Amino acid sequence: MNNQAVGSVLDKFRLDGKTAVVTGATRGIGRALARALAEAGANIVIVGRDEGAAREVEAELAELGTQTLTVMAEITQRGDVERLLAESLARFGRVDILINNAGTCVHRPALDVSDDEWRQVMSVNVDGLWLASQVFGRHMADAGGGNIVNIGSISAQIVNRPQWQPAYNASKAAVHQLTKSLAAEWAPLNIRVNALAPGYVKTDMAPVDDPKFRQRWIDDAPQQRAASPSELGPAIVFLASDASSFMTGSVLVMDGGYTLF
Repeated sequence: MNNQAVGSVLDKFRLDGKTAVVTGATRGIGRALARALAEAGANIVIVGRDEGAAREVEAELAELGTQTLTVMAEITQRGDVERLLAESLARFGRVDILINNAGTCVHRPALDVSDDEWRQVMSVNVDGLWLASQVFGRHMADAGGGNIVNIGSISAQIVNRPQWQPAYNASKAAVHQLTKSLAAEWAPLNIRVNALAPGYVKTDMAPVDDPKFRQRWIDDAPQQRAASPSELGPAIVFLASDASSFMTGSVLVMDGGYTLF
């Protein structure tokens, strides 16, 4: 095999000189995605609400030689999102990639979900994603293009069990459809918008080791295991890089085969 040909393909996955903003980057999936993008060469803007955890991510990425910026922000507030953009531009000059990862979930039967719980989930998972996409999308349009990757979920396609989580499921279905809507509208602006839809991933938000969930979450899946957050890293690099240049409005499912049944 021609080594030069191999290199030319792998070069499309590189993000050298690019700047990526990752919301919810201080733990779990977001932290793993930030590291993966950094390993591919991107500068990283770490967005979260836990300053101590953000400093840990900073230190981790510094070991890779990555340039970072930490911004404490509430993504459900337009003023905070606009400040996030302004601080990112002041540090790096432009933003090439937005990873809308921040999310929350309430496990509760529909008849027991309070108005506040419903709004909390929708506010973070849908409103926050919309605000960030609009604010950063306007910058990308002015800059000549960009790339947005939304973190969706298989919960947009199935109803999870044995726990009930109607607000989360509805919010992720909205994320997938918004991904398609923005992709269609912004393609002429050279802005690509795709989504990554993970299955069960071992994080604080998904207690995959809890015996009461194992039968439905693990045993029912063809691969019979959950993912580690780091396993999502290569997929986010693919979606955020020129390796996926002819791809927009797509939802990439990574679920160990869970949605096959």
